[in-house]
Parts: sequence; structure tokens; C-alpha cells
Amino acid sequence: MNAGRTVFAQLMEFLPLPEFRRCVERYRGDYKVQHFSCLDQFLCLAFAQLTYRESLRDIEACLRAQGSKLYHMGFRGHVSRNNLAHANEHRNWRIFAEFGQVLIGIARDLYRDESLGLELAESVYAMDSTTIDLCLALFPWAQFRRHKSAVKIHTLLDVRSAIPTSVYVTGAQVADVLLLDQWLLEPGAFYLMDRGYYDFARLYLFTQACAYFITRAKHDIQFRTRSRRPVDRATGLRCDQTIRLTGPNSSRRYPAPLRRIHYVDPELHRDLVFLTNNFLLSALTIAELYRARWQVELFFRWIKQHLHIKAFYGTSANAVRIQVWVALSVYLLVAIAKKQLAPEASLYKVLQVLSITIFQKVPILQAFAHFDDKCSNLDLPIQLTMFDL
Repeated sequence: MNAGRTVFAQLMEFLPLPEFRRCVERYRGDYKVQHFSCLDQFLCLAFAQLTYRESLRDIEACLRAQGSKLYHMGFRGHVSRNNLAHANEHRNWRIFAEFGQVLIGIARDLYRDESLGLELAESVYAMDSTTIDLCLALFPWAQFRRHKSAVKIHTLLDVRSAIPTSVYVTGAQVADVLLLDQWLLEPGAFYLMDRGYYDFARLYLFTQACAYFITRAKHDIQFRTRSRRPVDRATGLRCDQTIRLTGPNSSRRYPAPLRRIHYVDPELHRDLVFLTNNFLLSALTIAELYRARWQVELFFRWIKQHLHIKAFYGTSANAVRIQVWVALSVYLLVAIAKKQLAPEASLYKVLQVLSITIFQKVPILQAFAHFDDKCSNLDLPIQLTMFDL
């Protein structure tokens, strides 16, 4: 790396800019734009994510304080609060969503050999959503209760790589189960889901697509046992059955056999009953595979703690979607850089180091090496000393 370039510029080198320009051209994002391009907008929002900026005024003040370095960081337009607010309001959020999908493809290729912890070659996905509360007066389009607004981030996570493969941002009034109509199912893959996706007509689509699902059964399920398999009760298993649904609606919506597995978690001492359309894996493997669904919860917790998505720079649905997709793109970009540079640091530590060295003109690997010991002794995010070094 060129020691004369800022750490921010070196990080942005990992962006596939030709793909970004194609996304911009597809939606005419720079049509009649003279002073603040879509790339400038992306760089501003990426800077805000990396340095934990709280508002548009905060972004403007910090970038203008380093005005002599902006050109060499990739900025070509005039950075101002009004320009950024107008861009967030009017430019199509699909530009950033499709570019995020490009980064997803790159990151998944880099992490596809990660260990799952199970002897399983097939892809494993976990689906879930997280809710972010909003002010009803500022976000009336996201109202889902009488006095409350919120947005949902619906995510399909590749468990092996911890990379989100599909993301939808909706109002919180949209039920999780409706997103099953949006996912493109991969034949042979496993999909892990909680009871929020409990719909037998939609689950039958997995069987028709030759994909496998594992979900929790509800207590009022009506079924008839067709056959039983022996289980080792010392492992926590209680039964492994092949069943047919007998409810008047469920039997019509899911006419094929199902596998029902009763498992007692030895750590939490909880009774768990799973339903799946896979009859090949062992019952214990099915139970252990469902445990991997917790990865999506950890992903939500991570991005809420370390990225700026709990408060928004704009109030329109377009601005919210842009901010969410740029935040995810920053997560993917840091994951890509970490894999290719291979620093001996966690993703959390990489973000913290970037937050205080963003304007430093040192090789990016040297930045990680220099601040490794300093960051390891800190419990809170480093964000107040960005210009003090």
C-alpha cells in the first residue's frame, strides 16, 4: 500500500467501482448531477458508519475539518449537509441495494470455506428479522401500532460465512412470514427459521423446490404418526417420528410427510420440537443445525452495536433504506478487507482501529499492527479521539 494515502482511501480500494458505476447508470443516479455524485454520497455515508457520526451536521463538520485530504480520499463533490440530505431523499435506494448484492457475492466467495462445525457440505441459511423503533411523528409511513413506528430488517444469513445474502427493509407492520415469498430458494440448501415463519402452504414450497427447512413446531399441531426411529436419550433426543398432518387446513396446505424431532436442550433444559422435510440427516444433527440459527441473532446484535442503524439521517423510506444498505455495505467491505489483508484482529477490532486512523497516511496493515495492543485494552468504542493523533 502507498504510505502517502489515507487509511480511508486504502480501504475504499476494495470497492468494485466499475460495478458501482453500473448500478448508478442503471437507475440514472447521476442524471443532471453536477456537484455531488452517488459515489460522493456513498463515501460520506461510509465515513459516517466507520466513525460513528450521529447526524448530517456531524458528518459535514468532520469532513470539512479535513478538507485538504478529501480529494485524495476519493471525494470529488462539495460535501454539505444540504447536498447529502437531498441525495438521501431523492436518489433511488436500489442503487445501493444492488451494489450491496455485489459485495455480498464477493464476500461469500472469500468465506465459502469457513467451517460450519458440522460434517455438512450443503449451504445453510438462517432467516429472521430485527425491529428498530422510530418516532411516529417523524416516520408516519412506518406506523404499525397506534402510537408507534418501526422498521424491520428482514435478513437471510449464510450461516457458514456470517454474510447476509438477502436483505429487505420494510415497515414493522409487515409479517415475517410474508418474506418467504421473496426469498429465492436454493435446491439442496437448509433454511433455519423460528415460528414466525410458520405457514404450511409456504413451507410446502421448500419441498417442491428440493430445499430443506428446519423450524419449531407449535403446540397445537394436529398430526398422525406414521413411523418412529430409535433415538439415544442420553444425547437429549426423545423421539424421531415421520408424521402426516391431520388438521383440515394444514393437511391440505402440506400434503407430504414431515419429520418431527423432540429434543431436550441439556444446557437450558428446554423442550424443543422441530419440524423438517429432511429425512436423511440424523436427528441429533438436525437439532445441532437448528442451534446455528443463533448466528443471525448475533449478526443483528453486532450491527446494532457497531454500525449506525438505530438512528437515521433522514426520515423518508428512501433515506432509511439507503442508510441500512450502506451500513451493510460497510460491514461487507470490512469483512472483505479483513479476509484479504488477514490481520490478526476480530472484525470488531478492525472497525475500532479504522475509526481512529481513518485520516492517517500509513499503510493500513501498519495501522492495525500499531494499534493492536492499545485497542485490546479498551472496552468501549474509540470515537472521540479521531483527530487527536
